[in-house]
Amino acid sequence: MGKARGNRTAIYLRSVFQSHLESLGSSVQKHAGKMLFVAILVLSTFCVGLKSAQIHSKVHQLWIQEGGRLESELAYTQKTIGEDESSTHQLIIQTAQDANASVLHPQALLAHLEVLKKATAVKVHMYDTEWGLRDMCNSPTTPSFEGHYFIEQIFKHLIPCSIITPLDCFWEGSQLLGPEFPVQIPGIDKRIMWSTMNPSSLVQTMKQQMSDQKISFDFDMVEQYMKRAGITTGYTEKPCLDPKSAECPETAPNKGSQQPPDVGAILTGGCNGYATKYMHWPEELIVGGVQRNRSGHLRKAKGLQTVVQLMTEKEMFDLWNDNYKVHHIGWTQEKAAEVLNAWQRNFSKEVETLLKMNRRIANNYDIYVFSSATLDDILAKYSNPSPISIVIGVIATVLYAFCTLIRWKDPVKGQSSVGVAGVLLIGFSTAAGLGLCALLGIVFNAASTQVVPFLALGLGVDHIFMLTAAYAESNRKEQTKYILKKVGPSILFSACVTSGSFFAAVFIPVPALKVFCLQAAIVMCFNLAAALLVFPAMISLDLRRRTAGRADIFCCCFPVWKEKPVTAAVTNTRYNNNRRNAYAVKNCNNRATTASAQQPQLKYQEEALLSCSEKRMPSLSLSNFAFKYYTPFLMKSWVKFLAIVTFVGTLVFSLYASTRLQDGLDLIDLVPKDTNEYKFLNAQASMFGFYSMYAVTQGNFEYPTNQRLLHEYHEAFVRVPHVIKNDNGGLPDFWLSLFRDWLFNLQRIFDREFSEGRLTPEGWLSNATSDAILAYKLLVQTGYVDNPVDKSVVTQNRLVDNEGIINPKAFYNYLSAWATNDVFAYGASQGKLHPEPRQYFHIAGEYDLKIPKSLPLVYAQLPFYLHGLTDTSEIKALIGHIRDLSVKFEARGLPNYPSGIPFIFWEQYMTLRYSLALILCISLTAAFILVSILLLSVWAAALVVFSVVASLIQIFGAMTILGIKLSAIPAVILILSVGMMVCLTVHISLGFITSVGNRERRIHLSMQMSLGPLIHGVLTSALAVFMLSTSPFEFVIRHFFWLLLVVLCVGAYNGLILFPIILSMFGPEAELVPLQHPDRISTPSPVMSRSKRANKTVVVHGGRSSRSCSKSMHHHKDININDPSLTTITEEPPSWKSSSSSIQMNNEWNGTNMNNTPYITNGTQQQQQQQQQMNNYNMNNYYMHRPQQNYAHHHLQHQQQAPPPPPSHQQQQSQQSPIYGGPTAFHKSQQSQAQQQQQHQEGAAPPPPPPTPSTKTHNTHTLGGVGGQHEACNFPELQSIVVQPEVTVETHHSDTNTTKVTATANIKVELVTPGRAMRSYNFSS
Repeated sequence: MGKARGNRTAIYLRSVFQSHLESLGSSVQKHAGKMLFVAILVLSTFCVGLKSAQIHSKVHQLWIQEGGRLESELAYTQKTIGEDESSTHQLIIQTAQDANASVLHPQALLAHLEVLKKATAVKVHMYDTEWGLRDMCNSPTTPSFEGHYFIEQIFKHLIPCSIITPLDCFWEGSQLLGPEFPVQIPGIDKRIMWSTMNPSSLVQTMKQQMSDQKISFDFDMVEQYMKRAGITTGYTEKPCLDPKSAECPETAPNKGSQQPPDVGAILTGGCNGYATKYMHWPEELIVGGVQRNRSGHLRKAKGLQTVVQLMTEKEMFDLWNDNYKVHHIGWTQEKAAEVLNAWQRNFSKEVETLLKMNRRIANNYDIYVFSSATLDDILAKYSNPSPISIVIGVIATVLYAFCTLIRWKDPVKGQSSVGVAGVLLIGFSTAAGLGLCALLGIVFNAASTQVVPFLALGLGVDHIFMLTAAYAESNRKEQTKYILKKVGPSILFSACVTSGSFFAAVFIPVPALKVFCLQAAIVMCFNLAAALLVFPAMISLDLRRRTAGRADIFCCCFPVWKEKPVTAAVTNTRYNNNRRNAYAVKNCNNRATTASAQQPQLKYQEEALLSCSEKRMPSLSLSNFAFKYYTPFLMKSWVKFLAIVTFVGTLVFSLYASTRLQDGLDLIDLVPKDTNEYKFLNAQASMFGFYSMYAVTQGNFEYPTNQRLLHEYHEAFVRVPHVIKNDNGGLPDFWLSLFRDWLFNLQRIFDREFSEGRLTPEGWLSNATSDAILAYKLLVQTGYVDNPVDKSVVTQNRLVDNEGIINPKAFYNYLSAWATNDVFAYGASQGKLHPEPRQYFHIAGEYDLKIPKSLPLVYAQLPFYLHGLTDTSEIKALIGHIRDLSVKFEARGLPNYPSGIPFIFWEQYMTLRYSLALILCISLTAAFILVSILLLSVWAAALVVFSVVASLIQIFGAMTILGIKLSAIPAVILILSVGMMVCLTVHISLGFITSVGNRERRIHLSMQMSLGPLIHGVLTSALAVFMLSTSPFEFVIRHFFWLLLVVLCVGAYNGLILFPIILSMFGPEAELVPLQHPDRISTPSPVMSRSKRANKTVVVHGGRSSRSCSKSMHHHKDININDPSLTTITEEPPSWKSSSSSIQMNNEWNGTNMNNTPYITNGTQQQQQQQQQMNNYNMNNYYMHRPQQNYAHHHLQHQQQAPPPPPSHQQQQSQQSPIYGGPTAFHKSQQSQAQQQQQHQEGAAPPPPPPTPSTKTHNTHTLGGVGGQHEACNFPELQSIVVQPEVTVETHHSDTNTTKVTATANIKVELVTPGRAMRSYNFSS
């Protein structure tokens, strides 16, 4: 009572934690084999779950916010049209080898043509079928004709694929259109190809021949089709790149002059395909890196781009679903996707092969190929974990653990084998944790496969080193429970805080971040269970090897390792050494100093403590380094000043640099540098920045009555930057405008022929044209299902009114006719109307006026081309502009959303900073709460969180310096860094709070315990991170390796250098604060039990103590000297262990002077020497302590807080305080005297006078007072004091390389005073 103050709740709760961990360790040690067997069985079961792991590599599976608007938009697209993507492209970019050269010359375009001809001719053989470009390209739809089937097939075979290329400005562009096999038309000798075909003259020729042969065919419909599409002379009137070629047509403008064309002037403004009305390729789409003259014409360009438009997988599935070609293979949408991807890969391989064979092109130009399938392949490639890297990481960690834990000089006490087993256990548990994630359906991605295994291995091995460090400290048989009791709380607390931070981060909606955090949290829990349950079982089994005296390495192969026996000479030397420092230090566990020399002797106390610590620790251990060199170096004033200044400087610079941190993870970052795809993306981003997007309008919207709003929505994109405009500065037509123009043209034809009398309100005449008849049929539609036709409204209705609004009542009837009879415009609009309009094939001779009504639209899209998007900031600005536009029209009643690659890939950056800030706040809050609960100190938790926040700021600054942009991947690592920083600081904080002493002393003890395991953990994590540097992907090296290395460096500096300095300056108060001494708790008083018999036996022993470097003279058999304190795991071993027992004569007795007769025992000669040595030791200390009795007694009274005695009595006490016994019993004897005196003052009966001493077998040793006659007059006469000491020391050497020393001391003291009963005291230990 009254020896210390502190946080009782914290001490109690920590003792509860430790008691449970101690019980756990005891149970594990009893059933070590069973525990290990069950653990292997359970972990193996979970590892099997890795077979069911799913890896997501597509962009929308990684970055699209769960529950966000983009996910709902994609879900709506998937639900309505059955696919996520609206287009598929195969792209080729050509640049000159010379960076300053231009590609605006015929030779460059001819080389471009040669590459395209070879690549587009590639085929792929799958499912017993050969597939070519014509089977999967996006081409205009041909109308259905009435008449001979073979003529319809001729036209369908002649309609080519849609290819956006600068070659369409020249005749050579026709060579890409084919057809693959020339078409033979009956009656025409020349085989038809686009390079020689004039479509207009061909139709006229066929019409004439069919008329002569009296073959009926509706050529008028063909002519109308070609006229609306703008198909006229084809390529025959376009200039030739090589006018000297024999194949160049005579109608080419430069055929006669034989002069090469002005490529720059021709390409200015873009090119037109074979259908000039719907196939206009903007200049920004086909030419990049341009320079213009004053008139705006192209003068120089660095790149040419061609886009081969392919079907989507659903379009290809629908096209071939009813075809005989796939009836035998079970045609599915997945098989269509496989065919598309295979063809695109073969396309890229064909280009590479061509460049290798044709050195002329390869020496002058760079040809880069890219497809939409390539990105998914690349993402899938680096999303798969690298088994080689993981195996190398585990091997490197195992070797590190082996080399750091082996002891060559003491093989028995080495821990290399158990350390290696622990590393393998952590790897095993990590695999089991990931297997559980797979069983739970948690998908894997690039972040989880590349980072989680190395993260878990690094943090998990940290627990192993903490346990092995505690295992190395003693050799007790029941050691497992003490290991868990000592370091178990630290491991448990740090792992709970780290996993708690990860679990808190699960609430982030981004899939890549959520999956990573959830998997990391689960794996951390598995590693914690392995460290606290399985690894102690391994330690328990290793204890058997150590007890048997076998070497750590190949214990079954080498014989028992013999140690040298401990002789008595060692003990004598120890006592002699203690005698020299007896006035300063009583033993290694007792740092109390004498009263008068307390301040000068602090230096000797520290030296003695260090000496004791050095003997407990290996000379080359990190604990010894931390205590002797590292921590004293950190505590120097100039080191503190330099560290604080450096920290403040880096923090201020990082704050400034963080403001310049950019967002972005460009596609180019995902591709290895040496690949063709990387070069393509680099050229595409710098020269073109081309992307396609769509503005989608949804259902729950009346399209017929809100046409004006749709037109306004389309026109609003004119003001959006980076949207490609047409020649007039406007936007290309979309489906509604094309629909309107078609109806307007029919209305114009109807009005003309109605005025000419070809049409009447009741019908049409034979001379009416097909379009006029179709217009009449449309005009009589009412839009009502029960009364669909009304001829009376022919003159009243207008297909399109003067304001350009289609008749709302018959809107969906008109839509059915337009989609079927103007298929080229419908396909070119890329509207993808859903539900698809119903088919209505117009036949002029058919008198059925009813036109089917299509279902109301729930999906329609407006296509746009984007260019000049070179970095994330521009794309973010574009997305923000379009999103604002979308919200504006949403408010006006038009449900809409944008779609396309920019939104799928870059939408994450619109909310990334907010999401990251939110998740970091959640993680920090969770860390603060958990640290506050586990350390039971709010101030300590605040310092931990401050250190973590400062580390995050420094990491942000380092990202800016390294040029790493903020994206989801760095966000994952930033969340990871919170757990790592907390793990580094919690160990030190726990040791600091639970130690006793001032701040610097507690830092010494905390660092002594924590530095070794923390450094090992950091180095093993660094080994795991260095394994990432072997990756062939620049993306992994830049965004994982460098960033994780920065996290480790910042964490090591702040955790191992700065944080101890902060604790030494501003650290929280210790849980237990001594009242009397600055660095220890006052010695507990001995428990004296008075017997009712004549004799009185007092058993005196020291408190619990841990192993010290000086052996005590006695121990109680029930006292565990290795039991760590319940209040601390890092404090100095409990002190004041009694080496001998003594009693001081009460002041109310008087006695004679003490003689120096040595004790004589009946034991062996060795026992006599031992007893003689102890007696000399005690007497030496007695004389050295005599001048300090007054101060010591006064100090004792203050310590016991006893009421002061009367002045005379107190004065006599101060004058007469003889001390008997060794220095280790000094305070105990004083406390015993104080207790007896207090009992006497409270009314206890005075002691009876001792009787005449009785004879004993041992010589008597009397002790008298040291006072003069003054004392003799005030106290009753003391006749004699009989002291009978008996000390027995036995040393036993066993065959198991252990030495057992048993020391027994019995001292009997009889005090005889005339007229009083004899008092007898027995001291045994």
